[in-house]
Amino acid sequence: MSKKLLLPIIFLLFVVIISACGNNASNNNEASNNEASSSSASKGASEQQTPTESESAAKTGTVTYQSELGPVEVPVNPQRIVALTNAPNVLSLGGTLVGVDEWTNKNPLFTDKLNGVEVVTEDNLEKIIELEPDLIIADASSKNLDKLKEIAPTVAYTWGKLDFLSQQVEIGKLLNKEQEAQAWVDDFSQRAKAAGDEIKAKIGENATVSVFETDSKNFYVFGNAWARGTELLYQAMELNMPEKVKEDALGPGYYTLSPEVLSDYAGDYIVLSRSAQGDNSFMQTDTWQKIPAVKNGHVIEIDTEASTYSDPTTLEYLLNIFKEGFLK
Repeated sequence: MSKKLLLPIIFLLFVVIISACGNNASNNNEASNNEASSSSASKGASEQQTPTESESAAKTGTVTYQSELGPVEVPVNPQRIVALTNAPNVLSLGGTLVGVDEWTNKNPLFTDKLNGVEVVTEDNLEKIIELEPDLIIADASSKNLDKLKEIAPTVAYTWGKLDFLSQQVEIGKLLNKEQEAQAWVDDFSQRAKAAGDEIKAKIGENATVSVFETDSKNFYVFGNAWARGTELLYQAMELNMPEKVKEDALGPGYYTLSPEVLSDYAGDYIVLSRSAQGDNSFMQTDTWQKIPAVKNGHVIEIDTEASTYSDPTTLEYLLNIFKEGFLK
């Protein structure tokens, strides 16, 4: 083949090779662009999820609660509450407990609601840490308040500082359920007052009521704010307290009695708080049987384990008992 013919053929092959290389480069660039677009789309989708997560976080964010010991940043909607006090108030508002005090745990009114909830004390710090609470409710006198605050936001209350209705509203504020708590307070106050008026119309405006409790050793008579239905009877229903009880029990909250002086503190009606498992042989003694209220059948018994709080669940339970007991 002559050189004149060979040169054009070589040139043509060269052009074909260059063209093929150009196509490969174009395909590679297109693939890279597609990958970049895909990566950008994925990144965009990821970035679109972030605001949703932020909005979710905002819904479960924090709010400043003005506690008696100062402001505390607490969750707007706490999901894991350890209540070392006021647990029944929390339960009445549907709060989610992961830890509770032993007395609430023993209360038969809350057995169903406390299934799987751990029993803890202020000294069980390691156990409380394991429960991963987002809110702790404690007594203001707790010696471990500072340590509890290191675990989770901690709100403390002094028992008895607020009246029983105001305490429920405060728990409502803490759990972002103030309106629900206030609605119950308003409704219950009206129903309790109406029941009190009906009871006084039946037993007499001046009739008196005493609240006794007994354990294995002593008798106690209570003032108007020591659970056992006292807030309901004396504050909400406005029933009368014997003068002797006012003198000795109204200030301190309760007063310890010997069996021999029970009659001195007994009203026209007696509400007797006692445990079914306790020693109740005293009820067969002459000292008890000779009390006028006992002789007249004016004794209303309540279960001690179910009556040691003044939360909505307990008060509703006792309201029914008292209405039946006084009006039957």
